[in-house]
Amino acid sequence: MRHFGGLFDAIGGFARDRSGNLAVLFGIVASVLALSAGFAVNVSQLSNARSSLQGVVDAAVTSTARDLTTGVIKEADADTSVQTFLNANSEAGILSADRIVLDKLTVDKIAKTVQADVHVDVGLYFPLFSMDDVKRVAASTTALYSDKQIEVAMMLDVTGSMAANWYTKTNKIGDLQTAASKAVTDLLKWNRANNVPRVRVAIVPYAEAVNTGGLASTVFVETRYGSKVPPPIDASVSVSLTWAPDKCATERKDKDGYADYSPDGPATPRLDNNGKTYLAKVNRDYRMGNCPSAALIPLTADQDKLLKTITDFRADGVTAGGIAAQWGYYMLSPAWRSAIVDAGLGAGPANFDKRKVAKIAILMTDGQFNTAFAKGRDAPNWQGQGQTSRDNAEAICGNMKRDGIEVFTIGFDLNDPTMTVNERDQAKSVLKNCSTADTSSLKHYYEAATGPELTDAFSEITRNIEKLTIKR
Repeated sequence: MRHFGGLFDAIGGFARDRSGNLAVLFGIVASVLALSAGFAVNVSQLSNARSSLQGVVDAAVTSTARDLTTGVIKEADADTSVQTFLNANSEAGILSADRIVLDKLTVDKIAKTVQADVHVDVGLYFPLFSMDDVKRVAASTTALYSDKQIEVAMMLDVTGSMAANWYTKTNKIGDLQTAASKAVTDLLKWNRANNVPRVRVAIVPYAEAVNTGGLASTVFVETRYGSKVPPPIDASVSVSLTWAPDKCATERKDKDGYADYSPDGPATPRLDNNGKTYLAKVNRDYRMGNCPSAALIPLTADQDKLLKTITDFRADGVTAGGIAAQWGYYMLSPAWRSAIVDAGLGAGPANFDKRKVAKIAILMTDGQFNTAFAKGRDAPNWQGQGQTSRDNAEAICGNMKRDGIEVFTIGFDLNDPTMTVNERDQAKSVLKNCSTADTSSLKHYYEAATGPELTDAFSEITRNIEKLTIKR
């Protein structure tokens, strides 16, 4: 045992002095923890300040660019406009009042841009070691103020599931009317008074079909055993005319009866299977049974006309989402301009040119797409209408995005307990796939459970449309 005597003596000595040793150890650990906590607080503080500052300068420059575009202010007033906005919004997030400094404002009259460089000095909660107790945070934003046109097509679900329900005390069609009306009003506020409108909006109410209203001449009415494409242009008048029971249309079909995903205008020449030329009108499938009462409205800045159409929404019918996407595409396609002009319904869509016009599609639904009358060419024969409708919608959305159209989607009350899990997942999937991919600053897919949330979703989309003018 004598070999271990020294060890026992050392342990005994440590035990006798353990209170002092632990106090020193605790002090070291506490100091490290305090430093770590202080550093974390500083990082979080600076991050929040940077985010708040960026938000304020984005809003200030965007607001000023909009006022320049709409003629509210002149270029010489831009500096004052930005500074006033910064002063009024200095308390955003954790920023202090009147602390945002406008370092430089550049108005480029050739590029039509407004650029603001700003900073704020942030007092740190926990200055550490040699760090100053104040840290400077900077931000910069550039926004366009050219007369870039904005065209928005809103494809809005007016199916039977949107009807008011006394049992659940919901009125989804009323919620949609409120949200869509506010969106229209907010968008058209950007127009100059007594001038060529910068913003125009199209409304496409949809259910089992789309009521084409003044564009009814673009519809080919099928018969049960007749051709699935319009008669050749050299056919006799009696053969070319078919009685139309309403003004509704379903999908356009190609010469083999498959869904046509193109945005071509109704006067586009096509060849049938006999080599004869016909015009690419849009089909009204003979099986269609319910025509929405509210007709589509092509692009217009007539606020009263748009709001009246929304007020006239009546909930009825099933959900043909592929047909909705198709007609939203038509309302933004320059290939439909001549048909719209000939019908006396406005100037029609501008050409696809992202430098001069922003084209926006908003697709909203409260449920699963479940109805279609024409399959895609590669779809199996056993495929049901629901999957066909979703496939058609996604294919058309893909073509819209290819053409530079920004697609936003809104799922309304998709967690309704009357829907199965599979239906809910399918509804969300098609809307996510249809929408343009999100970026770090721009969201494209939304879900809303209530009327106020639906209004918020539309409002955020209108703000995002404005954000599309911002260049970082």
